[in-house]
Amino acid sequence: MKKTIISKALVGRTAVKAFLATALLAGLIVGQVGPVSATAAKPTAAPIMRDNLSKYGLVKDVELPVTLEAGGLSYTLEKIMIYDFNSKDAQNLIKQFKYDSFGVLVSKPKYFIWTKITIMNNSKSTVKRSLYDQTDKWTITLKKGGKIDPIWPKVNEGKINNKSAFYYYTLKPGEQLPSYQAFLYDEDFQYFAIRMFHAGGFDEKLVVSY
Repeated sequence: MKKTIISKALVGRTAVKAFLATALLAGLIVGQVGPVSATAAKPTAAPIMRDNLSKYGLVKDVELPVTLEAGGLSYTLEKIMIYDFNSKDAQNLIKQFKYDSFGVLVSKPKYFIWTKITIMNNSKSTVKRSLYDQTDKWTITLKKGGKIDPIWPKVNEGKINNKSAFYYYTLKPGEQLPSYQAFLYDEDFQYFAIRMFHAGGFDEKLVVSY
């Protein structure tokens, strides 16, 4: 009788040990699988489309964003998209911001150019574009002698430092403005240069070489 009781006790202990071992092993497997599954399920971020220059035969030498600085003012081109002037994308932006369909230099545009930029005042003086100071501080060139014409959003004419599409801006030392700027263009494409002229300073970057 005693032998039977002892045998049952041993069997009970063995079963408990086996159960604990199985539970521990299962816990380890779950612990291993959990992080792996979470990593595998993590979505991959889509690349940011910063330009469509290749559509017009322009092959970049440097990738955007590109930054220039002259006279303490820095200009960063974050994004540039070239649209056929009569395209849906161009016309939607023209209507949204009430742009003119002609410029000072370009009367019959073939293209509407939309840029995303950030300008920052690193100087000790206020930098601005105002009613009485409309001097261009940067230019974009796509062809030797080609005319690219900045145009201004009438919907934001009475606003300062508008981030959707600037008309006027005033930047005190240390201030910056992320915004958008539009241009009209009426020729073909050879290269892509950005030039800055401000407070006696000059800078130039070739995004697409000659």
